[in-house]
Amino acid sequence: MKRCPACNRIETDDALVFCRTDGTALVNDSSSLGSETGTARPGSAPAATEIETSILPYTTDAAMSRGTGPTTVLPAQPPSSTTRELKTSKRRWVLIAGVLLIAAVFTVAGYFYLTRKDKAAIQSIAVMPFVNESGNADVEYLSDGMTETLISSLSQLPNLNVKARSSVFRYKGKDTNPQTIGKELNVQAILNGRVNQRGDQLTLTLELVNAQTENVIWSEQYNRKQADLVTLQSEIARDVSSKLKTKLSGADEAKVTKTYTASPEAYQIYLKGRFYWNKRTIESLKQAVEFYKQAIEKDPNYALAYSGLAETYVLYPLYSVASPKDSMPQAKAAALRALEIDASLAEAHGALGKYLNFFEFDRLGGEKEFRRAIELNPNYATAHQWLAFDILAATKRFDEAVAEITRAEELDPLSLVIITDASGILIFARRYDDAIAQAKHALALDPGFPNARYSLGLAYDLKGLYAEAIAEFRKALALNDDPFVKALLARSLAKSGGRGEAMKLVEQLKSEAADRYIPSYCFVIAYTALGEKEEALVWMERDIAERSPFASYSAVERALDDLRGEARFKEMLKRLNLPE
Repeated sequence: MKRCPACNRIETDDALVFCRTDGTALVNDSSSLGSETGTARPGSAPAATEIETSILPYTTDAAMSRGTGPTTVLPAQPPSSTTRELKTSKRRWVLIAGVLLIAAVFTVAGYFYLTRKDKAAIQSIAVMPFVNESGNADVEYLSDGMTETLISSLSQLPNLNVKARSSVFRYKGKDTNPQTIGKELNVQAILNGRVNQRGDQLTLTLELVNAQTENVIWSEQYNRKQADLVTLQSEIARDVSSKLKTKLSGADEAKVTKTYTASPEAYQIYLKGRFYWNKRTIESLKQAVEFYKQAIEKDPNYALAYSGLAETYVLYPLYSVASPKDSMPQAKAAALRALEIDASLAEAHGALGKYLNFFEFDRLGGEKEFRRAIELNPNYATAHQWLAFDILAATKRFDEAVAEITRAEELDPLSLVIITDASGILIFARRYDDAIAQAKHALALDPGFPNARYSLGLAYDLKGLYAEAIAEFRKALALNDDPFVKALLARSLAKSGGRGEAMKLVEQLKSEAADRYIPSYCFVIAYTALGEKEEALVWMERDIAERSPFASYSAVERALDDLRGEARFKEMLKRLNLPE
């Protein structure tokens, strides 16, 4: 037999050379001859005849050992240091090699991950406002218009989230790094552009940037004659979409590169119309209409110009530019003409939906057009907004309205109008604290946005916080002389004991009606707060007769709650196709 001098393990196989436990070289063990006769019995008590050994932890019975002679105790053998050092060294090298291998795997994986990030398909993008490097503010419309056209073209791609104009234009003139924009807008890529016009020569430089790494994915410079502006827009849209690694079907590519006019003059005039339409003032809306009409004169089949005309006319009553009867029929005619030329225009469907809902009180027809607009362009944030506020919330479908306005915010996260409309929906749903938080969110982005001011004021008013409401209404009026806000201020004053000042505001509104359109709805709100229900109902009849867009919110307007028990008011809601 053999034993291990290190661990004292007995091995009966004489062919073994090393211990199977620790690898130490085995030695011959003469004391282990025979079977179990030399093995101590566990638990036996020591006796005078027993001989202690240094090999096993137990004692050996001398009587049992007599047949084989006296037990010889071998001195402990020193361990084989060479064997152990070799084994330890081998293990160490195996461990080191394993660590190095793992590190190499992670390094290679990281390299391929980082290098492929810029090569993978981009699913979200923000087209930043092109910088006008011409040194001429009069051509600002061109850089803005080219930006908006590209946003519209890329929005046609089904698997690409394109941030809306109102969100990206919040960064205009600001030096913001791509990582910050990427986080705030939740996009993977940023497209920057610079426009330089010298005479009839146009230079456009584009740069596509990874929003996370700030690596430039692609850049290009285009030098064209101004007469080639229309074809340049199509070329840019095609190039950018290809750099996004988006797989386009033939139909998708046709949508992205589609041009609506062959006339560069008509296109540039149209861009001027968009430039003024986006300013949203009484005068700018009037200017937008004139430019759209001029574009149509250049190209009578210019569907986009008709669509722009329709989008402008539907806003006229809301901005006190003109009465509904003077503007809404024109909006309808322009929208239908646009769709006659091109039925795929989402904006024209949206404008038609606004007309049907507000002017004809056709809630089902309006909803159908809004949903068609979304179907044609899922990235069209305004259609989601209008569907939420004008249809779903106005007909008390609050959960649907909140979901739809949330989608609009996702597409256009920095749009002050959309954020404020979300506050309005929450007011309709009687969630005043949530409405206050939403209005404050808009004001954090822009303290000078009047609509957010009066939305905050109305939420305060409905909570009975009249002093706070009055303060917000006065701030809103200082920013924009809106008759609707004057009516809300009159309401808060009347509710808080300032009846005299409230009556003065009512008379002021009547006087202003000689010079501009003042919705009768303003008087409904004021007289309701003053407790003059009969007078309020008379003005309500007038508002419906003039087809005011404000009448469409009568079922959910909390400022009219004092009228809800009146039989005449309930009958009016039926005529408006609204729920009680």
